[in-house]
Amino acid sequence: MDNQEKQRILFICMGNICRSPTVEGIARAEFARAGLDIEVDSAGTEDYHVGEPPDERAIRAAAAHGYDIAGLRARQVTSADFERFDLVFAMDRMNLLALQRFHRGLGVEPALFLGDTELPDPYYGTARDFDRVVELSRKGVDVLIRRLRPPKARRA
Repeated sequence: MDNQEKQRILFICMGNICRSPTVEGIARAEFARAGLDIEVDSAGTEDYHVGEPPDERAIRAAAAHGYDIAGLRARQVTSADFERFDLVFAMDRMNLLALQRFHRGLGVEPALFLGDTELPDPYYGTARDFDRVVELSRKGVDVLIRRLRPPKARRA
């Protein structure tokens, strides 16, 4: 990225053990595959799981699709995140509202990761729900890659 600072993206769900670490792992791998030098991280709006690895079902679903998220650890979003990151994405409207209340003019405005669509919380669901999160996350990351790729690279 020449003399520009590396772009940074933060993905946020409630506990940072299912959706946001899944998106983080997929984004990290797919951005690298696409030749994009972008820093990614994830966090939760709540502190329920700080320091814990992703949910075992999320780890299995990600691994089944070729993504390793086992080494990630949950953390809670901080006010400094709104200054540090260029893009902040919530996985659903409930967490977006929590971020907007927390944000209050702190920097980058949070948005929904999938545009008008929510990434459903699989926590109380089945293995299929975790697979669905991986599928939707890949689609969302593909959209981000198209959006973030430099204009010259888009034409290639």
